Amino acid sequence: MKKVIVVGAGLGGLSCAVRLAYHGFSVTVVEKQATLGGKLQQVDTGEYQFDLGPSTITMKHVFSNVFSDCNRKLEDYVSFYSIESGTRNFFSDGHVVDFNTDIEHVQSQIAAYSSDDALQYPKFLAASSRFYHIAEQRFFNQLLYATKAKFSPKLIKDFLKIKPLTSLERWHNSFFKHPNTLAMFGRYATYVGSSPYQAPAIFSMMAHVEGRQGIYGIRGGTYALVKGLEKLALELGVTIHTNTEVKQLLIKNGRAVGVETDNTTLFADEIVSNIDALTVKEKFIGTASDLHKLEKREPSLSGFVLLLGVDEQFEALRHHNVFFPTNYADEFDAIFKKKSVPQEPTIYICNSSESDEARAKQGASNLFVLINAPYLTDNFSWTTQTTSGIINRVLKQLNQFGIDINEDKIEYEEQMTPLDIANRTEAYKGTIYGMSSNNFKQAFFRMPNKDKQIDQLYYVGGSTHPGGGTPMVTLSGTLVANEIIDKY
Repeated sequence: MKKVIVVGAGLGGLSCAVRLAYHGFSVTVVEKQATLGGKLQQVDTGEYQFDLGPSTITMKHVFSNVFSDCNRKLEDYVSFYSIESGTRNFFSDGHVVDFNTDIEHVQSQIAAYSSDDALQYPKFLAASSRFYHIAEQRFFNQLLYATKAKFSPKLIKDFLKIKPLTSLERWHNSFFKHPNTLAMFGRYATYVGSSPYQAPAIFSMMAHVEGRQGIYGIRGGTYALVKGLEKLALELGVTIHTNTEVKQLLIKNGRAVGVETDNTTLFADEIVSNIDALTVKEKFIGTASDLHKLEKREPSLSGFVLLLGVDEQFEALRHHNVFFPTNYADEFDAIFKKKSVPQEPTIYICNSSESDEARAKQGASNLFVLINAPYLTDNFSWTTQTTSGIINRVLKQLNQFGIDINEDKIEYEEQMTPLDIANRTEAYKGTIYGMSSNNFKQAFFRMPNKDKQIDQLYYVGGSTHPGGGTPMVTLSGTLVANEIIDKY
C-alpha cells in the first residue's frame, strides 16, 4: 500500500486525502492547528457562532462530487441550502442591488440608476457564462504544469477566447458605464486577492456562477463542510494528526520522502502540501535563486476581520452584504501601491444568522465583518492602535449606510489581522490567495501543482492551480489526487 502525507488540512488537503484513501492509499494528514480547516475555522461562544475564512459558497456540484466519487451522498454529511436573496450591494449614492439568479429583478434594480446598464445586463451575463464554460472545460478539469497540457492546440484556441490580455475593468467597461455596476462586478477580482483594474477578464465568469448557478449556505455554518470531510476521511481510514507542525521536509536525492514534525518523523511515497506553495519555497526548500524569484512575485491582498455578536437584528441586512465606497479605485491604490489599509474600504458583512437562526441567540446577529487589507510589509504595522482606528472607521462608514451598530449592544468581539492569518495558517506574508492575479503571468501561470525541482512533492490550495475560492481549492485537491492515482 502506497503512503501519502498531506501537510495541512484545508479544503484542498482534505479533498485530496479522502480521494486517495478511497482509492486504497494509506493517507496521513498533518495539521498545525488544533482543528482542521486551514483558513476556514469556527468560533463558537455558545450564544454566537462565526466562520473564519470563506463565507460565500458556490459551485455546489464540486463538493457533491467529492462525496459521490467516494460512493457517498453529500447530504448525509453536509446540509446545503440555497440563498435566494444572493448578495445585497449597498452603494454610496443610496441605491441597493440584490444580486441573485432572478435576472429580471436584478435588471430592474440596476435600471433604478442606469437604464443603459440594465439593458446590457443579459448580454453581459451571457458573455460571463461563455467564459465559465471555457474555464470548466479547459482549466478546471486538468493540471496544467506539463508542457503538453499547457500548449495543447485546443487549450490555446479557447485561451484566446477568454480575453487574457484584457483587464476585468476594461472588459466590464465594454458593457457598463455606471460606477455602481462596475464596482459590483469588479469586486470579483478580490475573490482571487486581486485588483479589478489589473486582473484579467476571465474572472467575470463569477457573474455566471453567482447570477445563474446561485449562492449556497451550509446549515450550521461553512465550517460544517470541514466537519463533513473530516467524518468521511476517518471513515476511509485517514490518519489525522492535529497540533502537529511540520518543521522540515525530508528530501533525498531530489525526492520528497517524508516530513519531520515537532514530535515525530513520518515517511511516505508522495507528499502533498496544503501549506501555501510560496511559504514552502520560502521556509523549506527554496534556493537563493528561488527566493530571489519569490520576491519578484506580487502577493495577493489579505484581510482584516471583525467578529461581532450583537444583541440586535438589522432589517436592512441579508445573509451576504457589501458596502461600496465612494471611489472604488482608491481602495486598490492603497492596498497594492501604498501597501496600506484604505481610508474608505469596501465592507463585506456575512450575517448568517439571517438564514440560519441557530447561529445567534434569539433576536441577535452574528456579524462577520471583512475589509480588504494589504499583505504584510514594513509599510503598515498591525498594532492595537491601528486596528482600533480601523474599527472606528468601519463602524462610522456603516452608520452612513444606515447600519448603526450600537457599541452597548455588542456582546462579543474578536479581530483577526493579516499577521494572525500568517501565524495560524503559514500563509505567505499573511495573504489569502498566495500571489495576486494582477498580471498575465501570475493569473495564468500560478505555482505548479507539482514541484519542478523536488520529485514526489505536490501542492494544493489557493496558491496553485486552479486558483482561490472554496470550489477551486477543493478541485485542486481532487486533481492532484487523480495525478497520484494515475501514477500508480
